[in-house]
Amino acid sequence: MLNRVSLRQMEYFVATAKHGSIAAASAQIHISSPSISAAIAHIESELNVQLFVRHPSKGLGLTAIGTLVLNQCQDVLERSSRLYEIASDASDVMQGPLRVGSFQSLTAMIAPEVIFGFARAFDKVELQLVEGDQAVLMGKLRSLEIDVAITYDLRLEDDINFESLATLPPYVLVGELHPLAQQKVVTFEELAPLPYALLDLPMSREYFTSLFSSAGVTPNIVARTRSEEVVRSMAANGIGYALFNVRPKSNLALDGKQLVRVRLAGKHRPMLLGLATYKPMKQSRLTQVFMERCRAYISDQYIPGMSAASFFDPRPVAPPAQRP
Repeated sequence: MLNRVSLRQMEYFVATAKHGSIAAASAQIHISSPSISAAIAHIESELNVQLFVRHPSKGLGLTAIGTLVLNQCQDVLERSSRLYEIASDASDVMQGPLRVGSFQSLTAMIAPEVIFGFARAFDKVELQLVEGDQAVLMGKLRSLEIDVAITYDLRLEDDINFESLATLPPYVLVGELHPLAQQKVVTFEELAPLPYALLDLPMSREYFTSLFSSAGVTPNIVARTRSEEVVRSMAANGIGYALFNVRPKSNLALDGKQLVRVRLAGKHRPMLLGLATYKPMKQSRLTQVFMERCRAYISDQYIPGMSAASFFDPRPVAPPAQRP
């Protein structure tokens, strides 16, 4: 009978059980709600059971038999994924699904060369890229929705393995007409009273505000956003300075205005860029080979999409009247 229930239908059912609603599962796995509903209805019809009970205020809840079916489906899906690993070991061919998480502010720089470059090198690999902030990525590691994450050492718990690959110290980002743009170095005491545009991502904001706390000052936050590019544009337009760790090779905001990076005086806790995995989960050979690629491509000497750590402005900026 189970040969009439596909692995794909099981995946849709498991996703719905994990996220508590068809709509939430649809958003997470990028499959239409009607397709997920049809898959669940098909399983219920084939098994002649009710998998879910609808709670008006809480969404879907598993029935007792639904919980048993969920456990079996998860086991079947895990066993099926191992087939790719067995085939890879036997044939020495990289193949099968690879689910990589990426901290969202890193993705534009890291993903093309490191992540998608791996998929180009091994065309039988089924790559899935998942972006998110640290909380999202850690949650997906624990729920086994991703195999490895390229991220920072932000609030890591004991069940997460983290391997550091590169060190990213903080720096100040301002527009070319900002008073700090001509300084070689700036202190937190100088920054504190000035308007600050905060990158307001979970755990990232705690990291940035902790830098001020360590210096014994309080920042003057005038704007906040979850978008790195919006923060860069705010800095370029003089709304406020920004703090970053990533160093894009381009020193232009999306509106074409010039940005200047300025060094912070003293020593401050850097962000460590590296690989996070879930300790209870054994890494497949495919994941291990991908992690080897990351080690080869990411280091203090070179990070795809980023400028060298030694590169800092200011450089001479012509006054507006002298420009063509």
